[in-house]
Amino acid sequence: MWLRNQTSLADFILEGLFDDTPTHLFLFCLTMLVFLVALSGNTLTILLICVDHGLHTPMYFLLSQLSLMDLMHICTTIPKMATNYLSGRKSISFVGCATQHFLYLSLGGAECVLLALMCYDSYVAICHPLHYTVLMSRKVAVMMALTSWLGASLNSIIHTFILMHFPFCGTRKIHHFYCEYPAVVKLVCVDITVYESTVYISIIVLLLLPIILVSTFYGFILHSVIEMRSAGIKRNAFATCSSHLIVVSLWFGACIFSYMRPRSQCTPLQDKVGSVFYSIITPTLNPLIYTLQNKDVAKALRRVLGIQITQ
Repeated sequence: MWLRNQTSLADFILEGLFDDTPTHLFLFCLTMLVFLVALSGNTLTILLICVDHGLHTPMYFLLSQLSLMDLMHICTTIPKMATNYLSGRKSISFVGCATQHFLYLSLGGAECVLLALMCYDSYVAICHPLHYTVLMSRKVAVMMALTSWLGASLNSIIHTFILMHFPFCGTRKIHHFYCEYPAVVKLVCVDITVYESTVYISIIVLLLLPIILVSTFYGFILHSVIEMRSAGIKRNAFATCSSHLIVVSLWFGACIFSYMRPRSQCTPLQDKVGSVFYSIITPTLNPLIYTLQNKDVAKALRRVLGIQITQ
């Protein structure tokens, strides 16, 4: 029993994303550049929403939570990948792997729920503008954020606890650049049919259900926009929703590619490509999409920079 416990707590080996070839060195440098863009973009968004009083609304509060999730997401995976690549070491401790699994699963699930709730915010703003302050008060926005964080964290801690208590076989080599569920579960050497069924249920709740809610809300939004008589109002409504719809499509598209495909058709390379997209590319694009198409954020940035320059 003691030997089994010692073995179960042994380090894992992360295959990583790059090798030592010049091409992969270039791709590593490009990845780190994208990481810095994501880091600065999301940090700037959070600080801007906190500092500028004009952005102290439920919509921008939810946007700040989305940026915080993206910021934590990239910091959960990329620094460890970069450290291993630069040092030549590929190991990650058992505790480190469990922590990484818990964090990425919590943040991913929370973002799925939050994006669906942000669609509700857009629905109320466009379809029920006169009741917006009642239906989307500050208290409601805080409850939405807490629901996203707490619900996803509870789901993640349960799955991480169960997964990390299974016995792992072989060389414990994870064919990935971080401890993602599909890669880690392949190392388990006992029958986990029942556990995989509970994972599919979680995927339905945290992935398919938000997609259904997003589709429903945007169906109502599209119907309301079509009935609007003013062309200017239509343009403003489409501009308001287009940025959020792009973010939602990118995020859920990548998640579906990674988690809804049959396991028999998945390869390590496909898993890595899907993970790169929603763990690196999407967190980088989110602040750019929201800020470039949002006049309020652009004005707030000019106000803050103007105050600092004046001072």
